[in-house]
Amino acid sequence: MIKIMGVVTFNSQGQVLLSGPIEVLNFSYFQSDFPGTFRTAMEIRDEIESRVWKRVVAFQTRNPMHRAHEELCRMAMSDLNADGILIHMLLGKLKAGDIPADVRDDSIRTMVDHYFPENTVMVTGYGFDMLYAGPREAVLHAVFRQNAGCTELIVGRDHAGVGDYYGGFDAQTIFDERVPEGALEIDIYRADHTAYSKKLDRVVMMKDAPDHSKEDFVLLSGTAVREMLGQGIAPPPEFSRPEVAKILMDYYQSLDQ
Repeated sequence: MIKIMGVVTFNSQGQVLLSGPIEVLNFSYFQSDFPGTFRTAMEIRDEIESRVWKRVVAFQTRNPMHRAHEELCRMAMSDLNADGILIHMLLGKLKAGDIPADVRDDSIRTMVDHYFPENTVMVTGYGFDMLYAGPREAVLHAVFRQNAGCTELIVGRDHAGVGDYYGGFDAQTIFDERVPEGALEIDIYRADHTAYSKKLDRVVMMKDAPDHSKEDFVLLSGTAVREMLGQGIAPPPEFSRPEVAKILMDYYQSLDQ
């Protein structure tokens, strides 16, 4: 049975919850362990202003970024005519077996340095544990990125989900069905599952390729990718950039030493 961490956390908090003004005394271990990545919302706003960005798309991630994630960021930038992308990675606790934050940080920065033009991407992180609360967590993520000065948040299939606990697009429809109009200043960019098309020789949203069969895409399960990396086998370049694959292979192989 899958434990939903957000539900477990909530149910463990006892009978009384307090609210009111908050004074931040420290940022736990995030500021000391990730000095080059952790930023407060105000610090991100200040950097956006210094870059003279007006339209900024946020990409939330708890995983290393492969080709599909990379191209999704480009799609959003192009479709929205955005000035930049904020790759905002979670630095807190994840599920057992997930890639640790320092390895994610290294792989994402390597991808950005090699494959994005200068001054189009800002890589930062925030100190928060993944709750796996699906659509409600997507709304919380939108608030976080609104506070950081972003104008749009990419919300893909099964955003903040775990297993098949939530519907594939519940994290998108909640903004239509449960969030009052005008309650948020940030908009969402709705993304479908993205994958590399063998026919078109590029990454596409699968809904935009109705003439494709499953065999026309480069599709690998998370389990298959982890097994390949652990054996020192790089996933195909259509799935993962070789520089990113190298970092992840080194990490998985270090677990056996």
